[in-house]
Amino acid sequence: MLAPTNHITKSQMIPSTTTPTISVIIPVYNGGEAFRRCLSSLAKASPQPSEVIVVADGDTDGSWQLAQDFGAKVIRVPTSGGPAKARNLGAKAASGDILFFVDADVEVHDNTIGKVATTFSQESELAALIGSYDDQPGAPNFLSQYKNLFHHYTHQTGSEEASTFWGACGAIRRDIFLAVGGFDQSYRLPCVEDIELGNRLKRNGHRIGLRKTIQVKHLKCWRTYSLLRADIFYRAIPWTAIILRDREMVNDLNLNLANRISVVLVYTLLAALIAVWWLPAAWVGVALLSLGLLAINASVYQFFHQKRGFLFALQTVPWHWLYYFYSGLAFAIGLVRHHWQTSQPMIQIWKTVPWVNLLAIEQRIFASISRELVGASILVSLVIDNSF
Repeated sequence: MLAPTNHITKSQMIPSTTTPTISVIIPVYNGGEAFRRCLSSLAKASPQPSEVIVVADGDTDGSWQLAQDFGAKVIRVPTSGGPAKARNLGAKAASGDILFFVDADVEVHDNTIGKVATTFSQESELAALIGSYDDQPGAPNFLSQYKNLFHHYTHQTGSEEASTFWGACGAIRRDIFLAVGGFDQSYRLPCVEDIELGNRLKRNGHRIGLRKTIQVKHLKCWRTYSLLRADIFYRAIPWTAIILRDREMVNDLNLNLANRISVVLVYTLLAALIAVWWLPAAWVGVALLSLGLLAINASVYQFFHQKRGFLFALQTVPWHWLYYFYSGLAFAIGLVRHHWQTSQPMIQIWKTVPWVNLLAIEQRIFASISRELVGASILVSLVIDNSF
């Protein structure tokens, strides 16, 4: 992370008499055609940002040259250090009042920059904001449409008092960003560095807003392997680590109660399907559980139907249930990893303390595990979109 500066209090966030200046910061590693479209969309934005800073994070495809051709300020990093470090480098070089982070594979709308500036000008106590993907994803294949539309739905139905930050379309006051230390650079991959930053902002008493009309178009083409790898290893498992570390699970976005219940229903449905081999009457349970899943997620499927029609909505059902399955699995893996890591210091203690105290230590460990397992009985549904 960046070295934190003096803490910014709410009382220091006075209303602005002028429109704040916007610095757009884009980390890029071999951005290709999507990156060209990203820069082209910024060139068409009205009003224009005060500057566009591109951090070429060890790219080998000439992305840095493309950024220069579009007039961006370019920072070249010889070897890739990850988007968290790249964004921090961009923030240090920025001069704008507001740092607007966007990914290299999104297009901003013509009015996106203006809406960001207006929001911060009108909401003086807002420390940061996140936007939303739009409902017209760039890649035409089914998985890309499903994944990006689902992300759009999640943000459009979320609370406007956000609990997280999002690096794909997220803006923050520069002084506050520097005060909290920026992104955690220990995240080397595109991971949950934005969610972790959001947690720190909230712990320091700062407001984050979800402004649903501030939208960008996601151009990424999702395939089965890339989707599962990102959702499980780049988002769900590390997000679980943050939840267990901070011992906080909000009822919003991917973590809302309906999603948690759906994870339990999916695993119960799987158990019922297995039971059918020995107990044919278990088909009744399979049917009831399936109906329950359809009912609790009816609004999601209605959304897909409205946007893409009945057949598309029908196709999303197995993928949506698979999402709940691997989200629950990822949470379980994260839970085991968390307790394995936290138990290591206790193993060393066992070698030095009197035997009479071992029982008490063991009881404390199992009491801690039991508390987590109670929370895990309604397993969390996680995504990495993100962030969050």
